[in-house]
Amino acid sequence: MEASATSKLLVSDIASSVDHVPSNYVRPISDRPNLSIETSGDSIPMIDLQELHGPNRADVIYQVAHACASYGFFQIKNHGVPEKTIERMMTVAREFFRQPESERVKHYSADTKKTTRLSTSFNVGSEKVSNWREFLRLHCLPIEDFISEWPSSPVSFREVTAEYATSVRALVLVLLEEISESVGLAKDSDCKASNTLGKHSQHMALNYYPPCPQADLTFGLPGHKDPNLISALLQDEVSGLQVFKDGKWIAVHPVPNTFIVNVGDQMQVISNDKYKSVLHRAVVNSDKERISIPTFYCPSLDAVVGPQQELINEEEESHAAYRSFTYAEYYEKFWDRALATESCIDLFKASKI
Repeated sequence: MEASATSKLLVSDIASSVDHVPSNYVRPISDRPNLSIETSGDSIPMIDLQELHGPNRADVIYQVAHACASYGFFQIKNHGVPEKTIERMMTVAREFFRQPESERVKHYSADTKKTTRLSTSFNVGSEKVSNWREFLRLHCLPIEDFISEWPSSPVSFREVTAEYATSVRALVLVLLEEISESVGLAKDSDCKASNTLGKHSQHMALNYYPPCPQADLTFGLPGHKDPNLISALLQDEVSGLQVFKDGKWIAVHPVPNTFIVNVGDQMQVISNDKYKSVLHRAVVNSDKERISIPTFYCPSLDAVVGPQQELINEEEESHAAYRSFTYAEYYEKFWDRALATESCIDLFKASKI
């Protein structure tokens, strides 16, 4: 049974035919989820964006600064993405993964440079242990450059996904304004985070975590940090996301019609370590499937990233913590490392003289 199951490309098709986790998915004993203790009552801050456009704007900016510096994560409500757009996106994602393997596998590729691809785990070419996850990754900025590559089945997939990606991009640009302002970058200056990153790029992943017969032996995704600028995550009603805070993992339970926002490595660099990109991971469920849809907002590949000059003050011992680099250089190292626990960002620290 195991040999025939593991010969399948996609974990969702393995999951439907086994009553135990195949050996290549089993984590070392020292690196397994402890599902009984990692649902602490702590959680990440919830920020109401409705207050952004009123007299309490300064308070919202303060909340963003606190969340980015202390947690690296926050949730947002009243974010402006229509509830119907969110519902349609989640529905079409579920429909995509419920199609027969023969339909889904048309988009399969292990090439991490492909701009539209279905794959499993994280990077099947370089990792030692596989992850209980199937994903469809899409580039979506500008949409017209990539939409013809996207799946045409389900029939509404392209239309629904384009509408969703457009709405989320508008939200992300608002978030970048807030985060730039909160870290101390002049509101309309060229130092603003969104002005220093070239033409930008936007990727989405549709993550599918099938039910797992031994959820305590494997991860949907192990602990990792995001390589991009910021991420905005939509998740369904099944818990799975955990964030590392103060030496322990805390569960981030789903709240309907909210997004979870996290600082990526590039924002940590731009902020000169004021804001932190933190470890997070996905655990799986023994009897429920889970879908999450992160949007990754990135510099363009040729953009040169480094700490913003406004945040460097040699007289106050606030030196540049990182050397400048192109995002292409960073992104290549990230994928090659196959989610190694130590952060990719450490490879780009400025040398101390």
